[in-house]
Amino acid sequence: MNFLAQKEADLEGIARELLGRFPSARVFALEGELGAGKTALIKALCHVLGVDRTVLSPTFSLVNEYADRHGDPIYHFDFYRIRKLEEVLDIGYEEYLYSGYYCFLEWADLIPELLPEEHVYITITKEEGSEVRRMEVKLLNC
Repeated sequence: MNFLAQKEADLEGIARELLGRFPSARVFALEGELGAGKTALIKALCHVLGVDRTVLSPTFSLVNEYADRHGDPIYHFDFYRIRKLEEVLDIGYEEYLYSGYYCFLEWADLIPELLPEEHVYITITKEEGSEVRRMEVKLLNC
């Protein structure tokens, strides 16, 4: 399945579509170059889920926690600075990814062996010199 965002404002509609098409999915793994729009899509997903605080990429802390409209946690990871898998193991990633709560993972391509069997994998590419983003979405049941 593919999506096209002509501008950042289109991401909320895409987020609604993703959450609607994958109602039982809780892990969304995102891949894309720096500036492709991974954080922007996660912001839109969190907004649709009712997060009412600012969503920022946890580049240095590795994980941020937000609350959805029901008070349930949403976990937002950024693996950009990961150099060894042990860093991810040390934060107890399994407790997050297998918690049954939403987990949005930026730079998931850096930790493929740690992704759960079932997850939604989103590859984002941004057209050079434009705001257009292409998203290829796959539900993986490895």
